[in-house]
Amino acid sequence: MRTHPASRTRTRTVFGLLLMLFAQALAVPATAQAHGDTVKVVVTGQRDGHVTTEITWENDGDAVEETVAATVNATSPDGSRSLGPWPLVRAPGTRTGWTTAEVLAPGTWKVTVDVGFPALGHAEREVQVPVVDPSPPAPRPTPTTTAPSAPAPTAPAPATSAPAPSRTDPADEQGDRAVGWTLAGLAGIVLAGTAAGVLLRRARARRR
Repeated sequence: MRTHPASRTRTRTVFGLLLMLFAQALAVPATAQAHGDTVKVVVTGQRDGHVTTEITWENDGDAVEETVAATVNATSPDGSRSLGPWPLVRAPGTRTGWTTAEVLAPGTWKVTVDVGFPALGHAEREVQVPVVDPSPPAPRPTPTTTAPSAPAPTAPAPATSAPAPSRTDPADEQGDRAVGWTLAGLAGIVLAGTAAGVLLRRARARRR
């Protein structure tokens, strides 16, 4: 008959815990007698998948200063999955907090804690481990568009002065006057010739 590797590992873990319990029980028997025979174990939940507990002395509520020897087991509601046994380690920064170094997978688990040293204690609770969504991608920086610079004001164009009246040359004026008199003389000659012709025609008509 072959033994499953997981069963071997679990057996070795339990055997090691039993040896530690036996050694500690021989080392400090007076401490347990001072505080009582039992410890109070409270499964407070989980933090990032780590099972969290509070362990104090049952009689006076004092923190347990000694190393706690305890096993943590977790099973799914349908019993198809099981994790543990895992030992408890002291939570950093606390006197009564104890946690597991191992992490529960996301889902619902029935967690059982059994303490064997420095005194007996037991607790169980259903723990929910949520699925942690991956962190969203960092937003991309939006490019900043610079506003178009306003065109520099242009100086108004200087007003153009009205063109100065052109001065006529006196020689040109005299030439224009001479042409005018010539035309007028010609017109007078034409009129005089026409009138003379009319008078000659009338004289001839009378003679006949």
